[in-house]
Amino acid sequence: MGSRKRNISNKFDLRVIQYKMKKYSHVTLLGISFLLSSQLFGQAATNEISATETTVPEIIVTATRDQQLTKDTPYSTSVINSDEFQLNIPARTVPEILKNAPSVMVQKTGNGQGSPYIRGFTGYRNLFLIDGIRLNNSTFRSGPNQYWNTIDSLSLSRIELVRGPFSTLYGSDAIGGTVNAITRSVKDLRPDSNWDRRLYYRYSSAENSQIIRGESIGRLTDNLALTLGYSYKDFGDVEGGKNVGKQEKTGYLERDWDAKLEYFINDDSYLVLAHQTVNIDDAWRTHKTIYGIDWKGLSVGKELFRILDQDRNLTYLQYHKYNNSGFVEEIHAGISRHAQSEERDRLRTEGRHDVQGTDTDTLGAFVSFKSTSPIGTLVYGTEFYHDNVNSFNNKLNNDGYVKSSAIQGPVGDDATYDTLGIYFQDTILLAERLSLILGGRYEFAQADANSVIDPLTGNKMSVNGNWDDFVGSARMLYSLDDEKTWNLFAGISQGFRAPNLSDLTRLDSARTDEIETPSPNLKPENFMSSEIGVKGNLQGISLQLAYFYTIVDGMIVRTPTGRTIDGDYEVTKRNGGDGYIQGIEFDGRYRFWQDFTMFGTFTWIDGKTDTYPTSDAELSREYIDRLMPPTGRAGLRWDHNRKYWLEGLCTIAAKADKLSSRDKADTSRIPPGGTPGYRVYDIRSGWNVSENFTLSLSIENITDEDYRIHGSGLNEPGRNIVLAMETTF
Repeated sequence: MGSRKRNISNKFDLRVIQYKMKKYSHVTLLGISFLLSSQLFGQAATNEISATETTVPEIIVTATRDQQLTKDTPYSTSVINSDEFQLNIPARTVPEILKNAPSVMVQKTGNGQGSPYIRGFTGYRNLFLIDGIRLNNSTFRSGPNQYWNTIDSLSLSRIELVRGPFSTLYGSDAIGGTVNAITRSVKDLRPDSNWDRRLYYRYSSAENSQIIRGESIGRLTDNLALTLGYSYKDFGDVEGGKNVGKQEKTGYLERDWDAKLEYFINDDSYLVLAHQTVNIDDAWRTHKTIYGIDWKGLSVGKELFRILDQDRNLTYLQYHKYNNSGFVEEIHAGISRHAQSEERDRLRTEGRHDVQGTDTDTLGAFVSFKSTSPIGTLVYGTEFYHDNVNSFNNKLNNDGYVKSSAIQGPVGDDATYDTLGIYFQDTILLAERLSLILGGRYEFAQADANSVIDPLTGNKMSVNGNWDDFVGSARMLYSLDDEKTWNLFAGISQGFRAPNLSDLTRLDSARTDEIETPSPNLKPENFMSSEIGVKGNLQGISLQLAYFYTIVDGMIVRTPTGRTIDGDYEVTKRNGGDGYIQGIEFDGRYRFWQDFTMFGTFTWIDGKTDTYPTSDAELSREYIDRLMPPTGRAGLRWDHNRKYWLEGLCTIAAKADKLSSRDKADTSRIPPGGTPGYRVYDIRSGWNVSENFTLSLSIENITDEDYRIHGSGLNEPGRNIVLAMETTF
């Protein structure tokens, strides 16, 4: 017993070694320590210094379900550590953490409703994971939604993004991109400390916001570690640029807490029991109300208020085993319960008041294995998710009492949705410089909704269906030099997405003056994406350049029916969206002289799909909805002895004028002729006052530009002072 405790203690002591390596900037040993700590703790090792340090090896687990250096993965990826999004560029929400990544456009229907477009896709065509557990459930919508805002960014250690279809490893919804948010734990404990208390504060002038987090991480015993955290976020009305000014009813309140217990059974295995709660109150969808703005010819909404409340609770238990004897070297298993609730309170006119929402309870289970065999390194496993969905729509009279209850709420009531996936992946070393990754997945999905309104008769009906498919992927990585500092990657991957309850049964407002009705006879969507690119990391240079082309087959699209319901135009769904999306993405940085680093990104995306622009049963090929305009970012950073830093950044986006028919009709979010281009300048600075205290100060949108991200329901903040402070003791 004593020997085992000493081994566990040594595991924690490894953090001391990492800290000293960081302090003295010994890059080679630091990379080795990252690899060791990731093996010991079973997750991607934390990058201990700023992401601007191009020489530090960066590890990703999401791309292959195995720990790999990012330069050795044949995918286009981004890894963002907490130092970057909490202090360097203090992000307000999880979607905004991703805004500087290539091929990502963060649309915001409301201030509390951010939804990234990744390689042209948003909503349920992007997959979000929390410590490997799906956030996506069967009620997620096709267009922009608020669910990614229900992740507390201050509870995260890092975020990993893999762009492109990824259904072979992660199943349905992994089309545009897959994001894995890794939460804070004992690996974030300072190396010379048994117990850390952390206080974080962020203030933003143009957002009228204040964010506070208190956190405690420590070792209860040699084998047991505890993480506790609480975040309070008060977002006021957003101040736009010099002409827009205050945007009323854009603020909201958020309160979050999280807890994690980690029990180290021995040197090679551990258990994790974790819980997190997020509560969002009074997040308005302002553009649908009379408080919307008429910037650049936008129409103003007619509703008196539309307010969204959101609650999310996740509890999971996971087991991780490494260095197992026999054929199976690693075992990872877990069970989870994910409860997500949303409620929308809407008043259109006096006497037209309704409260609707959903309660989705998801039970999940997974098991995965890793084996080394004569045919390569195998990763394989299975995962299962079961959604239980209740949906309501209550009409209120002037006294606030329920006057009547509808058959369903925004989706079918008394509904279930099940998914089962079985996958495998084989990494084969074909030659010293050439490796091949082959993967496949069988996916099964089944929907049962017992209380759905028939849009033609108004009567109650049921909707049932099941779908299955097998998808595959082949990826190649070729090292261009013996040192493997420059790698060429290419691949082809299939994507699969089964219709979910939102597709099949949604009865809810869509875009401006639209209402979406149930569509029970849908088929799965299929995607095929090819990609080629190059990665490099050598002597202060870090580079990723990729071209992708995605073939779209049977994408589910909204279609006007020609009818009106309660003053709104009815739209339904069909499998009509054959087409393509292609793009070029660049991400690079170059430390050209001592403390100076240049960095930049560039994205160009083009795409068209078949759609039904009118109620006629005739397809027309149009640009994809909310096509990201050409966007570039360039910056210069100065670091001095890792104590002071100063950074300037310019973001330029072209006019978003390649519009679909539905873009043109979305008059409360997209101005006539498209969303204007913009040029925004930011300057940021930081000071590591001591080993335990860091201060950063940013001035964003220095010229007080009036601008909005394409398809958003509000403008971005004008000139904005952001102050962030962190102290650990």
